[in-house]
Amino acid sequence: MTAAPIDIQHAARLLEGGGLVALPTETVYGLGADAENPDAVAQIFAVKERPTNHPLIVHLAPEADLSQWASEIPDEAKKLVAAFWPGPLTLILKRAPHVPAAVAGGQGTVGLRCPLHPVAQALLREFKNGKGGIAAPSANRFGHVSPTTAQHVRDEFGNDARIGAILDGGQSEVGIESTILDLSRIATHGPVLLRPGRIGADDIERVIGAKPAAPDAAAPRASGTLESHYAPTTPVLLVLTAEIRPILRKLVRGRRLAAVMRLSPLPMPDALMQIAMPGNPESYAHELYASLRALDEVRADIILIEEPPAAPGWEAINDRLRRAAHDTQSGMGKYLLSRL
Repeated sequence: MTAAPIDIQHAARLLEGGGLVALPTETVYGLGADAENPDAVAQIFAVKERPTNHPLIVHLAPEADLSQWASEIPDEAKKLVAAFWPGPLTLILKRAPHVPAAVAGGQGTVGLRCPLHPVAQALLREFKNGKGGIAAPSANRFGHVSPTTAQHVRDEFGNDARIGAILDGGQSEVGIESTILDLSRIATHGPVLLRPGRIGADDIERVIGAKPAAPDAAAPRASGTLESHYAPTTPVLLVLTAEIRPILRKLVRGRRLAAVMRLSPLPMPDALMQIAMPGNPESYAHELYASLRALDEVRADIILIEEPPAAPGWEAINDRLRRAAHDTQSGMGKYLLSRL
């Protein structure tokens, strides 16, 4: 699905005037503002109720000049841009002096990516004649499940007048957020993988000849890397395959309502609602957030999620599920089970 040219032009003028626009990308929908306008960027934080020290990602047109945004561009960055842009890879680089600190959460680095979605690209080319950047975190309230359709954005914010337009580009193809790779300390730390995504560590290594390291204590802060994130309102509990049916039966005996996200082929009749997820990571990621939102809407006491494999290709999905369940794993979920 592509937005009409008049919609793209209207959205670009809104952004140029300091307004907010929700836009589709191949990963998730973003809430965008002019990255060079601190007042507009501040509106993103206000609408999302997002801490101001949590940095944003700046989206660029395919023809954009990277040196306008980054003060240093290592060879590794150039190789990765050539291999994966447009696409779901965010690079953390040293921030150019004129880029507002608000975009970077006050840090000396900035996250940059070029989205693949045709609507996002059309908007970026129309906005400031392709020379601007759109700061765009996910279009949801901070910490909640990310949106992968325009309707998810409407459900999240209702008729919030601070959002000037919502561009509909259909369901996001990838379905989870971009990979984030820190290259701002390449000389001292090498590449550092801050957030896994569709583009994996092995993909990165094939291009630059070095496998990314895990985040260290001094790594830059980045979007979506807090321990608790991507969470529905309903408590989420990750459950091993062998345990999910016994736990579900205990919940039912305790008169607790459970919704289930399963990989197992056989249905679970005790569940208030259940969604059978695809068995490959790409399809699972595509369906993940829409499924979490659907299960959240039935208002069960808890959402049980059958743990995906701890296997290559599943790293990003397991990362999102671990963060979605973080508060529950040590809180309400264990409490509910202990009372049965």
